[in-house]
Amino acid sequence: NVKLNMNTAVPQSPILLCVEAPELPHSNRSLIFGLQLRWRSRGVEPTLMNCRLVAFLLSSVFFSCIRLSHSFLLSPTLQQKRGASVSAFSTPHTAKRSEALTIMPAGASWFEKLEEAPPDPILGTALAYKADTNPNKVDLGIGAYRDETGKPVVLPVVREVERQIAADEALNKEYLPIDGWAPLKKLTQQLLLGEDPSIDLSRICSLQALSGTGALRVGFEFLKTVGMEICYVSDPTWGNHKDILKKSGIECRTYPYWDPASRSLDFKGMTETLRAAPEGSVVLLHSCAHNPTGVDPTEAQWGEILSIVQEKKLFPFFDNAYQGYASGDLEKDGAAVRMFEKAGLEMICAQSFAKNFGLYGERIGMLHLFCANFERAKVVLSRIKLVVRPMYSSPPRHGAMLVSRILEDPALKKRWETELKEIAGRILKVRSLLRKALEERKTPGTWEHITNQIGMFSFTGLTVAQSERMTQKHHVYMLKSGRISLAGLNDNNIGYVADAIYEVLTSEGAKL
Repeated sequence: NVKLNMNTAVPQSPILLCVEAPELPHSNRSLIFGLQLRWRSRGVEPTLMNCRLVAFLLSSVFFSCIRLSHSFLLSPTLQQKRGASVSAFSTPHTAKRSEALTIMPAGASWFEKLEEAPPDPILGTALAYKADTNPNKVDLGIGAYRDETGKPVVLPVVREVERQIAADEALNKEYLPIDGWAPLKKLTQQLLLGEDPSIDLSRICSLQALSGTGALRVGFEFLKTVGMEICYVSDPTWGNHKDILKKSGIECRTYPYWDPASRSLDFKGMTETLRAAPEGSVVLLHSCAHNPTGVDPTEAQWGEILSIVQEKKLFPFFDNAYQGYASGDLEKDGAAVRMFEKAGLEMICAQSFAKNFGLYGERIGMLHLFCANFERAKVVLSRIKLVVRPMYSSPPRHGAMLVSRILEDPALKKRWETELKEIAGRILKVRSLLRKALEERKTPGTWEHITNQIGMFSFTGLTVAQSERMTQKHHVYMLKSGRISLAGLNDNNIGYVADAIYEVLTSEGAKL
């Protein structure tokens, strides 16, 4: 398209020639090629016809130059010299016209080179269970509580508080601060440590997090900013711990924890490794109901771990996911964290309310950082907010409202503790029933470790091959590590599961 602007009435007036090229690539299509000409031909008047002829000749030259330049820019030789990099002139249009310049072939995806990731070992087990149509299937994989009929449970006290919240017209849906719902801080500190007035809560900075997983991630991201490079985790540990450390840029090392021979804690291996750990290393500790083994140190063993941490100047990081759920006793399940706090250590504790409040999908938890004093706690909180802000900005409201209302009301808190004891009691009951059923069938091996362990999980001792046979032949879904979630057991399926374990062990001639 050629547009010509001129004033034929004025000799020697500028002639403006504008050329638009719709056939060129999109980014160049809007290019206006403007020429300002002054008519200097002798004996030829600047008539409209003459100017159109000039415009035609100039536009022809222009198009020829553009095509030549594009051919040059897109030549393989030039692209090779440029390292096949993308030209500043390249566009989706030019990419289609040249294989040399193409990053993504026409019709393909920018994610063409990605391969499908394997399913999460825990969540993938849950999906496989749901897809299974066998009427005898049993889900012993996912770590969520189920009642006697195998259905998810919402605690009655939680239902009541939800109705209160729904009826409270004074509440809104505004953003919470970066560190979450303020009243939750002291309430959850006291839940963790007890209400002993001698405890200096001012040295603790707390912030609401996205359940235990979010608290762990934020905590490790923060530790990375202050120069901590190494973290020791138990072998085995919860599957997500190592991935969280990897994403946080902290080297993950392990200390022995499970002794397969005795099916108990390898305390000697654990303490020897921690004594050899470099000064300043982080040590991730399960405060109670160790996941996946269900094996916890004794009070005396916790005291020795504390001494090693102090002597070697290690930094303790507690994962507190099962307080009250493990034994039904909040004091007992919080003993390890309280022992370390009384020693005056700086440390971190990730606190989850998924299990003990049944708020799995609300993603509610807390991160507590124990500092040397109030002044340091104030500084640390300001710095850890800088980790949260670009990560998820602020936490959700609903779970925070539920937990805070229950903990701040003595009557509601008492009801919650009673309901929590009932949950823990049912888990202890099925532990005993499973051990009894296995022993009655004279299942190879010894099974006292089932009742010696504590919490939601049991580390059965089954091998990977045996665990896979449990799923493939008997439709009993469990982790390949041999871990089972006791919450999936009830009076109706314990016998079936015991039969399956017996068949797996006797068919292979294996013994535990």
